[in-house]
Amino acid sequence: MAAGTKPVDNNSSRELAPGELATLQQFLNTRDLEDGIELLQAPADLRRWLTHHELVAPSTRIGSAELRRALDVREAFRAVLWAKDGGPVDRAAIETLDAAARRAELTVRWHESGEAGLAPARSGLDGAFGRLLAIAYRARVEGTWERLKVCPDDSCGWAFYDRSRNRSSTWCSMAVCGNRAKARAFRERRARR
Repeated sequence: MAAGTKPVDNNSSRELAPGELATLQQFLNTRDLEDGIELLQAPADLRRWLTHHELVAPSTRIGSAELRRALDVREAFRAVLWAKDGGPVDRAAIETLDAAARRAELTVRWHESGEAGLAPARSGLDGAFGRLLAIAYRARVEGTWERLKVCPDDSCGWAFYDRSRNRSSTWCSMAVCGNRAKARAFRERRARR
């Protein structure tokens, strides 16, 4: 990446969310519904992704059960974002995230600077989930959570960061999902006439 260039989400060409929130956004986007691509197909894929993002040590044991939990946590985050932007509340998603927080043993940690923040007491996969939950919580407190959205197109669901002044972006890509929705609405209006 050239100096001064900001990291961009490959699917939507939007700039990634700021700071640590980009990690959560990238976690959500390990599944590309539209193209049918799942980056976390095997336990080794999950370990590689988590290690790359410095959420677990390379020696962390990750098997099929841990992969299933990770996929459940990822989709629970997606469901919560959908609900935040007007979708139906998914009680199972909330329970999944609450259970992940309990397993991570999230606690308040004080720093030498006098600042406090949430941090997991557990390490490994539970600690990784705890760190992602802490990122979401910090984003909520800082006001950036409202800008992290998922595309409402059922065949997309791509997580994007809304940098518009009035936080009014709806689609991950106006050129793709937005135009598709406009065309669908046009056909429906035409059919009703």
